[in-house]
Amino acid sequence: MGEQRTAAGAKDVRRLDRVIIRFAGDSGDGMQLTGDRFTSETASFGNDLSTLPNFPAEIRAPAGTLPGVSSFQLHFADHDILTPGDAPNVLVAMNPAALKANIGDLPRGAEIIVNTDEFTKRAMQKVGYETSPLEDGSLDGYNVHPVPLTTLTVEALKEFDLTRKEAERSKNMFALGLLSWMYNRPTEGTEKFLKSKFAKKPDIAAANIAAFRAGWNFGETTEDFAVSYEVAPAATAFPPGVYRNISGNLALSYGLIAASRQADLPLFLGSYPITPASDILHELSKHKNFGVRTFQAEDEIAGIGAALGAAFGGSLAVTTTSGPGVALKSETIGLAVSLELPLLIVDIQRGGPSTGLPTKTEQADLLQAMYGRNGEAPVPVVAPRTPADCFDTALEAARIALVYRTPVFLLSDGYLANGSEPWRIPDLEELPDLRVQFAQGPNHTLDDGTEVFWPYKRDPQTLARPWALPGTPGLEHRIGGIEKQDGTGNISYDPANHDLMVRTRQAKVDGIEVPDVEVDDPDGARTLVLGWGSTYGPITAAVRRLRRAGQSVAQAHLRHLNPFPKNLGDVVRAYDKVVIPEMNLGQLATLIRAKYLVDATSYNQVNGMPFKAEQLAQALKEAIDG
Repeated sequence: MGEQRTAAGAKDVRRLDRVIIRFAGDSGDGMQLTGDRFTSETASFGNDLSTLPNFPAEIRAPAGTLPGVSSFQLHFADHDILTPGDAPNVLVAMNPAALKANIGDLPRGAEIIVNTDEFTKRAMQKVGYETSPLEDGSLDGYNVHPVPLTTLTVEALKEFDLTRKEAERSKNMFALGLLSWMYNRPTEGTEKFLKSKFAKKPDIAAANIAAFRAGWNFGETTEDFAVSYEVAPAATAFPPGVYRNISGNLALSYGLIAASRQADLPLFLGSYPITPASDILHELSKHKNFGVRTFQAEDEIAGIGAALGAAFGGSLAVTTTSGPGVALKSETIGLAVSLELPLLIVDIQRGGPSTGLPTKTEQADLLQAMYGRNGEAPVPVVAPRTPADCFDTALEAARIALVYRTPVFLLSDGYLANGSEPWRIPDLEELPDLRVQFAQGPNHTLDDGTEVFWPYKRDPQTLARPWALPGTPGLEHRIGGIEKQDGTGNISYDPANHDLMVRTRQAKVDGIEVPDVEVDDPDGARTLVLGWGSTYGPITAAVRRLRRAGQSVAQAHLRHLNPFPKNLGDVVRAYDKVVIPEMNLGQLATLIRAKYLVDATSYNQVNGMPFKAEQLAQALKEAIDG
């Protein structure tokens, strides 16, 4: 980490190329809000950034306990970065539980800002501290800044007509002010945000702003912080354009709205709230002005049933969920396969099985998306690689669904959903044309010359059936889950017809046109690292480390998981070794080995957290050398 000193009055300003900060406290301390605000100011300043929110599954976990710790990690830099960072340079610990839960991730020499007011004997004993870590020498290897955050906040707000408890709630804003001074972050956006957030409670808004400014002033005046830091904007990391900070779920929501506009179809979301997908329902419900209709159903089955009905009625239909919800929706997904209607199933994956780890990340639903239905029920599968890429992947999922008249799985995960990064807002001309032609009239002539409408007469190129809006005169047809007769759509139990329909539906998915997979191989490597979904950032960061160390390694990343790109077989067979890192027990590796008979090696992690770049680089080095 290069640094350079410049004079700034009585205090130095050191220039850094990147910083990793983790805010940690009780789940009631406002750490996610604090991290969000610091991230927003960092984005407006022009740094590249990547974030990792991490919070308990309980709505209100027991205060002061290790399971109740909530944290927010932010990596920001003056250059292109790909992950939230492996180890924090700075930990802000609001209580003993936050310190104990996070100290193991800190490298020696890291900065620790602790709220000393919370280090009472009872609070420390609750998490297993027999003696105070602030006094027993256990933190001697770190640069510790003891700050009585609660006391200072209450003191700063004494002129306000607040109870002590109300004043204490603003300590996260005091901490945010202090960190904003330390890293020369802009402050106007946060003050504007607080005025807006508490517009109906101007006294609370004023108190939070006062606490925020007091934190800034404390950094400016205290002797304990002799240095502030500057991380320059990442001017060369981004192509020219207008950027904003965006989370994966927000990008996905915008992508769905853009897809409906580009298709000139109303957007319908049938959904049931489930972590970590609920944000999409919340966001889309705000956009009725774009023709978006959101339906919060009584359960997962009703949500997808309504969405499939909307698809039949001519809408771009979406249902959002996570793994447990996919299990409940599986019968209706099979019905969508049989009806051959466009439907987007957005699965924001989380740790399983069953309820599992609702607020932690995993990418273990791939085989469920591929095969988790009765019968032969093929469904295309796509997966975004970064939070911003969720926008483009939503458009691609809509393209496949509309062109080929099929349900499509979009597999995001909790890491992408809640993490954020800069996103270049695209020009409208860059967006694909997704308009479709509904059936207008008869499409088949019988032997006696009668013109009729056959709902399962297919486009010879795509094998898609016509999309007939209900109520269109002359296009009446029967739908349902029982096997259809080829062409007419009438009920059929004929064995030969069932064989034909099963193979035709499979051929339709197999024939979907997807781009070739691109391989990054600058120097003729013998080892290929193949990934999918949210492992893109850690894999790419690990590959960069290996190349800087003189190792030769190639990288490819899959967006399309069903069907695979047509050149994928040639790609994986061209390397002596193929390593597939996944946050599961080897699901893509199983598919690659089965389809291409390549002896791919799995590298797996299922601890609810994303890969760390250093750990991945070490594993890949061992694979290359082995």
